[in-house]
Amino acid sequence: MMHLFLRTLTATTAIAAFAAPALADEGMWTFDNFPSAKVRAAYGVDVTPAWLDHVRNSAVRLSTGCSASVVSAEALVLTNNHCVAGCAQDLSSTANDYYTHGYVADRRQKEAKCPGMQAEILTSISDVTPRVTATGKGLTGDALVRARTAVSSTIEKEGCTDTATTRCQVVNLYHGGQYKLYKYRKYSDVRLVLSPGVQTAFFGGDPDNFNFPRYDLDSAFVRLYEDGAPVAAPDHLRWNATTPVAGQPVFVAGNPGGTDRQLTIAQLETQRDLTLPVTALQYSELRGRLIRFGEQSAENRRIAQDEMFGLENSYKVFYGRLMALNDPAFLATKRAEEAALKARIPALRSKLGPNFGDPWQTIAKAQGELRSIYLARRQVETGPTGSDLFRYARALVRAAAERDKPSAERLPGYSDSALPLLQKTVLDVKPIHPELEQQLLEFWLSKTREYLGADDADTKLLLGRDSPESLSARLARSRLGDPAYRKALWDGGSAAIRASDDPMIRFVARIDPEARRLITAYNEKVEGPITDAAEKIARARFAAYGTNTYPDATFTLRLSYGKIAGWNERGTAVPPLTYTRGLWERATGEDPFKLDDRWLAARNTLNPNTVFNISTTNDIIGGNSGSPLINARGEVIGAVFDGNIHSLGGDYGYDPALNRGVAVSAAAVSEALRKVYRAPAVADELEAR
Repeated sequence: MMHLFLRTLTATTAIAAFAAPALADEGMWTFDNFPSAKVRAAYGVDVTPAWLDHVRNSAVRLSTGCSASVVSAEALVLTNNHCVAGCAQDLSSTANDYYTHGYVADRRQKEAKCPGMQAEILTSISDVTPRVTATGKGLTGDALVRARTAVSSTIEKEGCTDTATTRCQVVNLYHGGQYKLYKYRKYSDVRLVLSPGVQTAFFGGDPDNFNFPRYDLDSAFVRLYEDGAPVAAPDHLRWNATTPVAGQPVFVAGNPGGTDRQLTIAQLETQRDLTLPVTALQYSELRGRLIRFGEQSAENRRIAQDEMFGLENSYKVFYGRLMALNDPAFLATKRAEEAALKARIPALRSKLGPNFGDPWQTIAKAQGELRSIYLARRQVETGPTGSDLFRYARALVRAAAERDKPSAERLPGYSDSALPLLQKTVLDVKPIHPELEQQLLEFWLSKTREYLGADDADTKLLLGRDSPESLSARLARSRLGDPAYRKALWDGGSAAIRASDDPMIRFVARIDPEARRLITAYNEKVEGPITDAAEKIARARFAAYGTNTYPDATFTLRLSYGKIAGWNERGTAVPPLTYTRGLWERATGEDPFKLDDRWLAARNTLNPNTVFNISTTNDIIGGNSGSPLINARGEVIGAVFDGNIHSLGGDYGYDPALNRGVAVSAAAVSEALRKVYRAPAVADELEAR
């Protein structure tokens, strides 16, 4: 799946990618700075302001960390199956495993609300750089971070007075080079319409993941509702299920989650030496524990399957990035790029001002501070991977305390603009499994003791005189699995939190002062200095290379351009299209190449020459999952769900010769809707019949 991107780059590619204007087909471009002239010259496609507005008005950001698009007049939304897998898991039971086998709503009344899911459509972008950068002048450390948080909160509150239907977000672009206010129309009632299930959407499993050819129907549909009825969406993207062709220009409109293409060498070395190894090791061990947990019973396997899927995906992300950063040739190209920019500083002094100093050295010093605080902050503040009970308790305890303050003085994530989504994720009904919670909590507590040591003050704070086993068992008995109890605590605020005897609430309330101390220490010694230094480097980059480049990804709407194309793999051409006939050739009858019975039953009715999956040159990364693949006319011809093995370096750079995105074709989806899933109403809606 598309959370995991990494690959080493050639020296010439990496230097060009980071220092000079973007290479052919490179770039995750903001909608207010799209290189239309470059696209016209390369592909003969006229990307007009009207075209951009049309696409933007239908591009969707999902709170699950994915992208999507509105594809019908009644707000039917196309995304990936793995973007709604959590919803399918939450709707499942022992009797109905929708996660594995899929979910098909044969009528509107069966379209089921996805707990915690929110959809957002970008409506405007405005530049607030002068206001943000003017705030905090002369401040450093935690004071600077708090000042910037406060002004961002104020700008967001002023921009979105109607928090029921709108959301505002101040976005940091170019690592402080620009600050933009993104305003969204939000929809808090998102309902599952159709999921093919993981067996079909992730056909081939890990062996095929990040490879091509592929035969995955990684697509799904949800619908946006408001006031109990489907939203009217007259300006949606049109569905085009005709056969795509090699060389065809295509666009991807989505929300790439994050890239590190503009970080300094010191920051990349910290990832290589500390954060990535720790994370990869923990995820690897937790995966082993969950495998063992799943082997104990079929029900254990069912309740852990979505957590396992996400964990394995994330593990590959960090493992892949670590492989790239351990490649000496790759880091050599990054050092050369950094040195090239530094060499231009003397000639740019008049533009950069007398206080420019050495921001690279400032960031390098901050890395030393990060190393000293990283493990304690990770274990105490970040908390356990996957635990809903801990997440609920942390949100409830902090929301109660933060809501007593003015919005501008609160922690990030608790401002007036952020609270509605937090409230939704806390209060929406979803199943909680205490036996799985205990596994996750026990692992976290045992790793804290192992990493920090039994005599460490933070270990003693978390465990007291308990063992990880006994404390996790007690915490897993929390009442926070009851949504009515969570609502009572949310509505009751600080008084309700103080009065609660729930073990998880009491535990989180006890450790929260130390977690907040770690936040302040991090801001003071790491985040604050880096904020100031990164803004200086951004100014230097603009002065040296201009502003006609794209910023690192920030899980905000971007548009990439490219074409349908394969690549050359060690002298062998890899074709850009796969066909339904290849699905039968790849199937073995054994997992992960075992076909859903519905596909076996429909085999004789399916066209073997239907294009199934597509390889493109679009520059994408995790977060682009579910993004529409769009043709020159602004029509949807597929949905991006992955990349090839070479795209795994997308976090750090783009190689136009090898990096490829992978999408499921609209043609395959349309045929499957009619012949496999017996969902003609959805197919008719897509085709506007």
